[in-house]
Amino acid sequence: MTEPAGTTYTLGDLVARFGGELVGDPTLEIRQVATLERATRGDIAFLANPKYRSQLKATRASAVILEASARADTELPRIVCDHAYLYFARVSTLLNPVLPAMPGVHASAVVDPSARIAESASIGALSCIGRNVTIGPRTRIDEGCAIGDGVRIGADARLYPGVVVYHDCVLGDRVILHSGAVVGADGFGLANDGGRWLKIPQIGRAILGNDVEVGANTTIDRGAMDDTVIEEGVKLDNQIQVAHNVRIGAHTAVAGCVGIAGSTRIGKHCTIGGAAMIIGHLDIADHVNISVATLITKSIDQPGTYTSAMPFAEHRAWLKQAVQLRHLDQWAHRIEQLEKRINELERNQP
Repeated sequence: MTEPAGTTYTLGDLVARFGGELVGDPTLEIRQVATLERATRGDIAFLANPKYRSQLKATRASAVILEASARADTELPRIVCDHAYLYFARVSTLLNPVLPAMPGVHASAVVDPSARIAESASIGALSCIGRNVTIGPRTRIDEGCAIGDGVRIGADARLYPGVVVYHDCVLGDRVILHSGAVVGADGFGLANDGGRWLKIPQIGRAILGNDVEVGANTTIDRGAMDDTVIEEGVKLDNQIQVAHNVRIGAHTAVAGCVGIAGSTRIGKHCTIGGAAMIIGHLDIADHVNISVATLITKSIDQPGTYTSAMPFAEHRAWLKQAVQLRHLDQWAHRIEQLEKRINELERNQP
C-alpha cells in the first residue's frame, strides 16, 4: 500500500535528486506521475517509445521526461535524460512511498511461543507463525499468511495476504511475496514402483536472497536433497512454476506463466519472456534473453537472445506452414541429393 498523493516536489528537486537536464521552470510543482494520455495539471509524464510521440503533442501534463532525441518535440517544461523510463521509475518511487507497517501482532494471529519476532515487525489478522520462526525488523506479514516451522525472514520484507512459506525456508531482506505465492512446497519427486508412483521425500529448502520479488500465485518448490536457490534481486512475475533444485542467478527477471523444470541453473542478469518453458537439468549462461513462448530443450553456454516460437498468422496460412515444417527433413534430404547430383554433373563436364 502506498501513501495517497500529497507530497509535492519541484522539477528542481527532481533534477537535484536524479540528475538530467532541466528545460523550464525549476519551481514548477509535481504531485504525481501519469501517462501522456491521462496526465493532468500537476502530473509529470514520460516518453520512452517513439510510437507515442503523437500523444506528447496533446498531453495535458505539467511536465514530461524525455530522452535527448525528443528534446525539441515539445515546449512543455521537461527533464532530458539518458533513460526516460528508468528516470520515470525513480520519480514514481519518490512520489509513491510505501506505507510503513504498524508494529505488533494482531489478536487473531496464532504465533508459537518459540517464534522470535522483531518488535518493529507486523503480523496481520489470522496469520499463523510456526515454531522457531525468526522474523526481522520492520517486516510485514499481512492477513492470512502461514509461516512454517523454522522459517527465517529478514528485515523489511513484505508478505501480502494469503502467502504460504513451508518449513525451514529462508527469505532475505526486503523480499516481497504477493498473494497466493507458495515457497517451499514439495518438488515433483516420484519413483515408479511397478506401475505405482512412490513419493520421494523432499528434504531440501527454498532460499530467497535479498530484494527478491515473487508475483501472485507463483510457486517455488523446495529442493529434493539440495536447496532451491533464488539469488538476490531476482524478479518473478505471476503464475510461474520453479521446480525443485532450480537455481536462478542474481538480477534475473522472469515474466508470467514460465515453467522451469527441476535442477536447471539459470545465470545472472537473464530475462525470460512470458510462457517460455525450460526443461530440467540444463545450464543457462549469464546475460541470456529468452523470448516469449520459447521452448528451451538444451543448455545455453553463450549470452544472447534465443527464440523458438513460430509467429502467428491467419489460421489457414498457419496450418499450411505447420504442414510444411513437418516435411523439412524430407526436403533437406532431397536438397542434399540434388547438390550431390549437380556436383557430379559439374565434374563430368568437358
